[in-house]
Amino acid sequence: MTETPKPPVAALRRHSFTHHGITVEDPYAWLRDPGYPEVKDTDVLAYLGAENAYFEAVMSPQKGLVEAILGEMKGRVKDDDSSVPQRDGDFFYWYAFDAGAEYRKWYRRPIGAGSDVVIVDEPKLAEGHDYFQLGGLAVSPNGRLLAYAVDTNGSERYVLRVRDLETGADLPDVIENWRYGLVWAADSQSFLYTDADENWRSKVVWHHRLGDAQSADRAVYIEEAEEFGVQIGRTQSRKYAVLQTGDHATSEVRLLPTDDFAAAPVLVSPRKADRQYDVDEREGTLYIRVNDTHPNFRVVTAPVSAPEQWHELIAGSDRHYLQSATSFKNLLAVEERVEGLSQIRLHHYEDGSHRYIAFPEASFVANLSTNPEYHVDRLRIDYQSMVTPNTVYDYHLEGDRLETLKVREIPSGYDPSQYATERLMAPARDGTLVPVSIVYRRDFVKDGRGPLHVYAYGAYGFAFPPGFSANRLSLLDRGFAYAIAHIRGGDDLGYQWYLDGKLEKRANTFNDFVDVTRFLIDQGFASPGRVTASGGSAGGELMGAIINQAPELYGAVAAHVPFVDVLNTMLDDTLPLTPGEWPEWGNPIADKAAFELIRSYSPYDNVKAQAYPALLITGGLNDPRVTYWEPAKWAAKLRAAKTDDNVLLLKTNMGAGHGGKSGRYVSLEEEAEEYAFLISQIDR
Repeated sequence: MTETPKPPVAALRRHSFTHHGITVEDPYAWLRDPGYPEVKDTDVLAYLGAENAYFEAVMSPQKGLVEAILGEMKGRVKDDDSSVPQRDGDFFYWYAFDAGAEYRKWYRRPIGAGSDVVIVDEPKLAEGHDYFQLGGLAVSPNGRLLAYAVDTNGSERYVLRVRDLETGADLPDVIENWRYGLVWAADSQSFLYTDADENWRSKVVWHHRLGDAQSADRAVYIEEAEEFGVQIGRTQSRKYAVLQTGDHATSEVRLLPTDDFAAAPVLVSPRKADRQYDVDEREGTLYIRVNDTHPNFRVVTAPVSAPEQWHELIAGSDRHYLQSATSFKNLLAVEERVEGLSQIRLHHYEDGSHRYIAFPEASFVANLSTNPEYHVDRLRIDYQSMVTPNTVYDYHLEGDRLETLKVREIPSGYDPSQYATERLMAPARDGTLVPVSIVYRRDFVKDGRGPLHVYAYGAYGFAFPPGFSANRLSLLDRGFAYAIAHIRGGDDLGYQWYLDGKLEKRANTFNDFVDVTRFLIDQGFASPGRVTASGGSAGGELMGAIINQAPELYGAVAAHVPFVDVLNTMLDDTLPLTPGEWPEWGNPIADKAAFELIRSYSPYDNVKAQAYPALLITGGLNDPRVTYWEPAKWAAKLRAAKTDDNVLLLKTNMGAGHGGKSGRYVSLEEEAEEYAFLISQIDR
């Protein structure tokens, strides 16, 4: 038998900093390469390499289990899968995978007659790259040109090009550092875009004319506030580009007519602290979703000519959380969450009446899919539940009926009758009832022998809905129950649910997760030590907090690209996201109370000498969101402090970013590794 090597030990190097009269020691600060975003420090690379080698050595005995799970996951993927074509103007658009391909091809076909044409060939673009991500596609109004962007290292700094769809050739235009947004002018001769500056922040909306060099592009709008970023989109009518600035609590919108990008952007309403709003337009009327009078938002209207003359259309409600409002020409579609469950309300302009689309299950997730047309006679809808695979519907307005266009196929077989799902309410320590969605095989016995996996995110107002996961079946079929904890910090039960998990109420998020775990143990789903947990990014911060608070509950935990060095990151306003994050976490530079609060829960700062569960920690060397040194420092500190002999693994993707490896099959490898790790540790 090959002896498992000893884990790497990171050097301790004296380093401290002082804020508000408080001195903090940070002996692992050296793991941040001073040349970042380039990482060339030999000591740093040597440590990350040693940790990766240790990961491979420890996981080597689980290679068979990893391959078995990976085979199961691949067996649930339709090899030549494709999307349902959707009409946009004179063409149908869709994507399809060739058998065995990691990446998809994008197609279009003229309405009525004509052949299928490949407009983007991702496999060809990905050739020679270990990582590939298509950042977006935008066809010009005349249907002749296509703007597309690619990232080949995971840094999320895309290169955007423009393709002539009639010739298939790319134009000379190249936009470096493109980032998430493009709006074509009505005449198809220019477009607006945003880029990432040296700190990976989007502060400028640029106007690019075809044929010009990027250096000649004109700044249409510049955001001066340090904590605000800017993003762009367009109204459903396509008459206006929408320039939206904001942080995690406040927003401000300007409109620019797509037929005149030389015009001055029109401000809808000046920014007000802690007020968020977004805007759509129909026939000269603005439809504004805003949280000024109720945390769950209301919808108001205003003339384009007088955008601050607001008239209430849909009032705010404790029960109805209004998530979006899309003003099609013939109806207003409002996506809501009612008592935590998805609903789609159709509001009629003529008489103010409305109806809800009826769906076939009591607990489900339903969202408007891509609906590019302005006038609609049907709506494309995505639907799923914890036992029902992803389903694509067309909802026909005439006849009030759902037409099933596609149900995700599970080639290796799937029988939903073999699984059961429940929605439970777990009491938190402050008396609040926290929803829990749980799924398991019908032969699962609630006798405390488990095992149980618990997942959550709990930040930024992002809910994690009770949807379907084919990969999850590899745990369920091995006897696991799988629970999603709808904890505060997400907006699962409305915007106030989010507010109750941020800033000075941040501890509610961590406490909710622990209390949900204890509740499920009391309900017989597992016993202490027979529970696994996972989360990523801010959900990785959650994992760090719960193992500091209640390590005895968990047998194994996976924390992916975890935001765990919260205090250091929020003190560093040179990092990409920090200023815009202060409304979420607090500003410890300016506020001593925020400093002390963050320090009280930051997982890295609260590592202590105690027993911890088995841990799998991942990071990405090129990650601009959670920088690689956060998981590295945390792993090093945990390894030095913990009093147990449970395994601790750190895996850093040396050629990827926040999302891990790319490719539909390659990306499954990491989830298979996670599952194998959790299973092997819980069954020790």
